[in-house]
Amino acid sequence: MPRLLVIGYVWPEPASSAAGARMMQLIEFFKKENCEITFATTAKETENKIDLSSLGIDQVKIKLNDPEFDDFLKGLMPEIVLFDRFMMEEQFGWRVDSICPETIKILDTEDLHFLRNARQQAFKEKSNAEDIYKNSELAKREIAAIYRSDLSLIISEPEMELLRSDFRIPDEILFFLPFMLDPITENEQKELPGFSERKDFISIGNFLHEPNWNAVLFLKEKIWPELRKQLPAAKMNVFGAYPSQKVLNLHNPKENFLVHGWAEDANLVMKNSRVCLAPIQFGAGLKGKLVEAMKNGTPSVTTSIGAEGISDLEKWNGYITNDVQAFIENSKELYNNEELWREKQNTGFEIYNERFNLNSHQERLRKVLSQIKTNSEEHRNSNFTGKMLKHHLHKSTYFMSRFIEEKNRNKN
Repeated sequence: MPRLLVIGYVWPEPASSAAGARMMQLIEFFKKENCEITFATTAKETENKIDLSSLGIDQVKIKLNDPEFDDFLKGLMPEIVLFDRFMMEEQFGWRVDSICPETIKILDTEDLHFLRNARQQAFKEKSNAEDIYKNSELAKREIAAIYRSDLSLIISEPEMELLRSDFRIPDEILFFLPFMLDPITENEQKELPGFSERKDFISIGNFLHEPNWNAVLFLKEKIWPELRKQLPAAKMNVFGAYPSQKVLNLHNPKENFLVHGWAEDANLVMKNSRVCLAPIQFGAGLKGKLVEAMKNGTPSVTTSIGAEGISDLEKWNGYITNDVQAFIENSKELYNNEELWREKQNTGFEIYNERFNLNSHQERLRKVLSQIKTNSEEHRNSNFTGKMLKHHLHKSTYFMSRFIEEKNRNKN
C-alpha cells in the first residue's frame, strides 16, 4: 500500500473554508488510490477541525526546526508527500529531499498567495497588482517552491496562464486541478427549495480570510443601504467562521443586516436563501462560497474577481459586475423575478457539473501521477531550475535550521 504524507498548514476544516474542503477532496482521492495516509501539521487544533482518525488517517503533530521530524520521516518513508501551501514546502521540503529523495513531492497551492496579496495591496493603494507581484518577495518564494516540487496543483485556469506567461514556468510541473465534486443529479435539483420557499440574501465565508471581511464590509457600506430601500422586507444574512469583534459590530437588526457567525450546516442556510451576494474586491483562486451557491441552486451576484476561474463573464448563475449600482439592480432583479431566477439557477447547475466533475478530474490526476512515478528521473532532469533552487535552499536552510535546533537545545 503506497504511503502518503500530507504536511498541512492547518488542520482541515471543510465546514469552515474552501481550503479545508479542497484538502478533503485530495485526501478522498488518495484514499481511493488505497494510500496509507498520514496527516502532519505544526498547527494548533481547532474546534471545527475534522476528525481525520475516524477516516482511518493517522494524525501527527510536528515541530519546526526539530530533528524529531527527520526520525519521523525515516520511520514513515512515504512514496508521496503533499505540501499544503508553499510555506510547508519551504519548511520541510529540504528534509524530504535529504531523507527520502525518491519521494514524489506535490505542492497544493490552494491559490497563488502572491497574487492574492498583491491584489489586496493594489486595492488599498489603488495601484497595479502586476507591478506589485512581479517585484514581491512572496512571489519569489512561491515560484521557487513550485519549481522545487515535482508537481504543483493549480486551482484555476487564470492562475495557470499567469504562471506560464508572466513567470515562464514549464507545463510539465503544473497541473490544473479545480474542485473535484460529485455532479448534481436531476433528482437532487428537483428536491431543492423553490423560489417561493426561499427568502432573504446570504453572504458566507471564513473571516480569517481578508477578502471575505472586506466583501462583507463593502456589502454593509456600499450595497445594502440602497438595496434595503428597494427591498425593505428582505434580510441580509451573513455567515462565516471566526468572526472578529469588528465583524460582529456590523450586526444591526434594525437595518435587517444580521451577522450570524459560523453556520453549522452551510448547505442548509444556502439552499434556504434566495440570492447569494459576494462583492469580492480582491483575492485569488476559486471562491468556494460561489460554487457552493451553485450546488444549492442559489443564484448569485458577484464581481469579476469572485467569478474568476469558475466560469467566463458570459455564463453565470446570476450576474457578474464591478459597478456598485449595477450590483444593486442585478440583486433586486434576481430577488424579484422568478423566471429569471430559475433560468440562472439552471445555468449554475450546468457550470457546476461541467467544471468540477469529480470522476474526470480524478482520472486526470491519476494519469499524471502515474506518468511522473514511471518517469521520475526524466521528469526531474527536465527541470534544471528546480534542481538549482533545491541546491541553494538546502545549503541556506540546512545551516539556519541546525542553528535554531542547537539554540533550542541549549535553552533546554
